[in-house]
Amino acid sequence: MAELNTVARPYTKAAFEHAMGKGILDQWSEMLTTATAVSQHETMKLVLGNPGLTSDQKAEAMISVCEEQMEPSAKNFITLLAENQRLALLPEISAQFEQLKANQQHSVEVSVTTAFDLGEQQQQKLTQALSSKLGREVSLTTEVDKSIIGGVIVRTDDLVIDGSIRARLAKLAEAMNS
Repeated sequence: MAELNTVARPYTKAAFEHAMGKGILDQWSEMLTTATAVSQHETMKLVLGNPGLTSDQKAEAMISVCEEQMEPSAKNFITLLAENQRLALLPEISAQFEQLKANQQHSVEVSVTTAFDLGEQQQQKLTQALSSKLGREVSLTTEVDKSIIGGVIVRTDDLVIDGSIRARLAKLAEAMNS
């Protein structure tokens, strides 16, 4: 995973700088999301993994499916990835692009897992508290996982705060076994 991250970074940086310079961050974001979804489709995986096809043919296959969302420089980007045999990096490039975009826009995506469904008012309070703590606008997504028993797990960027009962019980069990 770290290797994919490292290899994808220069492509992401170049795409982000280009899109930002042209003022088309949202368009590139949509294009990368679409291209990622297309590249992960079973039929496209067969095309992209076919050793009998040239990099130009693979790029053309991707572009023909995503063409409506691609401006000329985006088509060049997909062609470059194909030539360098890096189309498999599209999910990582897209994820890194979204992170750079969020940082640029001073916002952050936060995923919260709870044992029980949070009401709208609880979500608003949690969003405000996290926004204050992180110093950025928070886009909150919630998930219910009854296996955590109680408490909450907060995930954002590289930060994970596991305040679940399950984690506390695991820590207690570990301490008792030591």
